[in-house]
Amino acid sequence: MAPATVRRMETAEVALKIPYVQLLLKEYGITDSEAEGFVALAEEANLPGWWQRFLTCCPAGSPCTSAWRGREPHPGVRAPVRPRSAPDRGVRPCHSAQRGGRRRQRRRQGRDTERHVALRMERQSLLLRDDAPKFWVIMDETVFRRPVGDGPEVMRDQLDRLLEASELPNVTLQIAEFASGHHPGTYGPFVLFRFAVPELPDMVYSEYLTGAVYLDARPEVASHLEVMDRMAAQAATAQRTKEILRNLRKEL
Repeated sequence: MAPATVRRMETAEVALKIPYVQLLLKEYGITDSEAEGFVALAEEANLPGWWQRFLTCCPAGSPCTSAWRGREPHPGVRAPVRPRSAPDRGVRPCHSAQRGGRRRQRRRQGRDTERHVALRMERQSLLLRDDAPKFWVIMDETVFRRPVGDGPEVMRDQLDRLLEASELPNVTLQIAEFASGHHPGTYGPFVLFRFAVPELPDMVYSEYLTGAVYLDARPEVASHLEVMDRMAAQAATAQRTKEILRNLRKEL
């Protein structure tokens, strides 16, 4: 086997060819009983994921692109911290199009919006599986004070959905109140992944205006983990957060 082939397999540039995997396992001295498990994992890795039908509506670097998609289905994933909401990058209108082109563009935008909604709903369903990941979210109070949507009904629906999700045994929701003062998460939202497999290190995902970055260097991950711990200690408890959400709903 050419070294370049092995390199591309190791860096996930190509799909895992099962005959190659079997040859490599034999070369590495893996026993037959252990090899069966590795081959089963390789076969599973080659299967298309549920997200495949949404690829055309996912902007590069967004939470629905490859790095997220490859991590979300694992039952041990813990994506705990997102201090502020961050809007998805939408479809850019084509300003140079003619009138007919604009109509077609609007129709395309409508279809893409529907697919974005379907994608988000599909991702939410991960929290309802038997092997659902643990999901711990810390949100800034600013999220609830800035109106979104057409009228207060949208905000009430959002609050109802958060209250419903907070009752799930695998979901923890906390709100960083204004009264609790400055918190380290104000510098920007991030997501920290923790995997059930001990061989996989923690990883941080952070968005910026034109893209996103994944951090896996230990010092950077440790800094974000410290911020998460400080925010969790400073924010309202999960029980107090439910009370805050109910009070916010009454204000609308």
